[in-house]
Amino acid sequence: MKFSNFLFPAAMDPGQDHAIIQETLQEAKLCDQLGMDMLWLAEHHFDGICAYVDPVAFAAALAACTSRIHIGFAVAQMSLHHPIRMAEQMALIDNISEGRLVVGLGRGTAYNIYDYQGYGIDPNEAYERLLEAEQIMIKAWTSESYEHKGKYWNLRLPLLRPRPYTKPHPAIVRACSGEESMLGMARAGRPFLMNVQSNEVTRQRMELYRRTMRESGFDEATVARNVDDTWIWRNIFVAETDAEAKRLALPAFRTQMEFRAAMRNKVYREQGLFLKQEDAAGARNEAQHAVLCGSPATVTEAIAQIDRIGVGGLILVFRIGPMPYEVAQQSIRLFMSKVAPNFARPRLS
Repeated sequence: MKFSNFLFPAAMDPGQDHAIIQETLQEAKLCDQLGMDMLWLAEHHFDGICAYVDPVAFAAALAACTSRIHIGFAVAQMSLHHPIRMAEQMALIDNISEGRLVVGLGRGTAYNIYDYQGYGIDPNEAYERLLEAEQIMIKAWTSESYEHKGKYWNLRLPLLRPRPYTKPHPAIVRACSGEESMLGMARAGRPFLMNVQSNEVTRQRMELYRRTMRESGFDEATVARNVDDTWIWRNIFVAETDAEAKRLALPAFRTQMEFRAAMRNKVYREQGLFLKQEDAAGARNEAQHAVLCGSPATVTEAIAQIDRIGVGGLILVFRIGPMPYEVAQQSIRLFMSKVAPNFARPRLS
């Protein structure tokens, strides 16, 4: 199993932005030094849920200040990006990182109307924009004298520069919040990113993903390769004892959930709408499903249960909510020294 750090730092006060962005850079460099496989970046605007806001600019910074760790998006909200500008930026970061980039794409937030309003985008167009933009980016990376006439963009360009470092183009993965979108990736023979789910739902979806790929005509080698490139999300905290881990992590997790809920409720009070009704009983909001928390032995066993399901990697949020960086840093060090070695495998190359 591969391990990654989902750099998803909240800045609950605008006055914290600078400090948290700088700390997140240090967190990324620490993970690179300790031999973690990947860093994932989020995209959220105007609400403080993700302090660095722009994963593209932040990925470029990380590509320049790290040497081995892979960098991916979980995800870039493609409805907010011009596809040719995005294709150029991805090709540049792919060159800076010498092939360490994974382009994770999604339709756009299902919760924060500010993201769409701030960019002047109709949220009802988000999914169609994602599909058209992804097609444009792949063609721009792999062809020349490219012309596109579509619903949202009419484009003509001679040759996109720089050319991608990775041939034919950087790896692309799609986030799938629901079962139907996951099945679409299975039928297309593509890997996916799964949001926080219980282990039981994770098991059901992975079994369905494998079965659907086989029924769609893919051989076992292709199924295995795509499973290996599929990642699932959990929050994590490792301390010397279970009691210490719970004392430090669970209040931070509750504060994180309360902060996000307050932002969504603020939108509702102002504008009378939710883009998507949050399920209060959903796994994302329940610590027992969303947080791997405890001593190294406890967390090792929790990860072993997921490993037996069969997934490629874990997207792990180490710095939970308002947790001080120094506390998250110690959790990362404990994880990499006492948990990750129990699941040793060759590093990503």
